Amino acid sequence: MTTKILFVCLGNICRSPTAEGVFRGLAAQAGKDVLVDSAGTSGWHNGDLPDRRSMAEAAVRGYDLSNQRSRKLVAADFDSFDLIIGMDHANMENLRTLAPKGARAQLKLFLDYAPDQAIREVPDPYYEDNFDGVFDLIEQASRGLLGCL
Repeated sequence: MTTKILFVCLGNICRSPTAEGVFRGLAAQAGKDVLVDSAGTSGWHNGDLPDRRSMAEAAVRGYDLSNQRSRKLVAADFDSFDLIIGMDHANMENLRTLAPKGARAQLKLFLDYAPDQAIREVPDPYYEDNFDGVFDLIEQASRGLLGCL
């Protein structure tokens, strides 16, 4: 049975598309049957490619984000996906607020899958320009998540 996972951040141009691309790549290498997507809680960047800096760091690490486009989270996502993963506590609060009553998707904080990490949130690299550090966190949490499937 295919596991359906949605990664969520605010704008869906940095963290969540990175998580989508990294997790998709690692899951394919591991032979896991997953459907992976990403979305943002805002619609600010609908239809846009991931941030160019995310795409550049992805390419260096062997991931391709070029087929992804930003989209806004919709109510149907809470029933279409098995697991919806937020990048930080603000995203998790937004997810809990937006989730329709009785929604089937489980909501999880991404770095809960990287328990050895001292930090609990994936920082937004957009202003900090910390794309390499964010990729390290996302790869670690993705490996942890894979181990749970």
